[in-house]
Amino acid sequence: MPATAIEQPGAGAVPRHVAVIMDGNGRWAEQRSLPRTAGHRSGTRSVRTIIEHSVRRGVEALTLFAFSSENWQRPADEVGILMQLFLEALDREVAELDANGVRLRFIGDRGRLAPALVERMLAAERRTAEKRKLDLVVALAYGGRWDLAQATRQLASLAAAGSLAPAAIDETMLAGRLTTAGRPEPDLFIRTGGDRRVSNFLLWDLAYTELWFTDTLWPDFDVAAYEAALQDFAGRQRRLGRTTAQVRGK
Repeated sequence: MPATAIEQPGAGAVPRHVAVIMDGNGRWAEQRSLPRTAGHRSGTRSVRTIIEHSVRRGVEALTLFAFSSENWQRPADEVGILMQLFLEALDREVAELDANGVRLRFIGDRGRLAPALVERMLAAERRTAEKRKLDLVVALAYGGRWDLAQATRQLASLAAAGSLAPAAIDETMLAGRLTTAGRPEPDLFIRTGGDRRVSNFLLWDLAYTELWFTDTLWPDFDVAAYEAALQDFAGRQRRLGRTTAQVRGK
């Protein structure tokens, strides 16, 4: 589904869907001579801040990259603490998300996660399923290449079974098999922490997304920093393959 945020510059546009790579927790902690896990704990405050401000600003969908398929390569003790933090966050935050009209959904390879965590994730999804103020998607054990591969496997299985002609496979069909299906593509991508890359995040979905990078480390990402990204987005002209004259209706 293509992004549909307003395409004229300077019109105060609010992106329908914001996607965020929350980078810099470990470096934030190291700068303060703290263990890296302290940075991850501090980063949860920024998660709460961006969710609350998204609701206030009328953002419809927010996707947060919490743990990538590559993050399994990190030290085992750090991975273990991250997983414990996810469990704690679910136990602590789901009731508030539910009360504030936030629907929570997870995307990623659940087969790699502990059963106790998957059980909590499913319970949180069921509890918030009818909420509509904000669609919050948390990418956990997720990778854009993994998502494309699993979507392709589904279509290949149908083709092998004779229920789908390979020639019938098109972009719409493939997009419909991604774990991100059913939501608008991101209008705005934000990455904190200084790196200028998308790091295997929503590879299909970011085709026409506006990219915004900041050196601010994630635990320091506050309302002012988020608002700077939203204001920058509002001033961009989104042509989506068309000419400027077409966008302006001339």
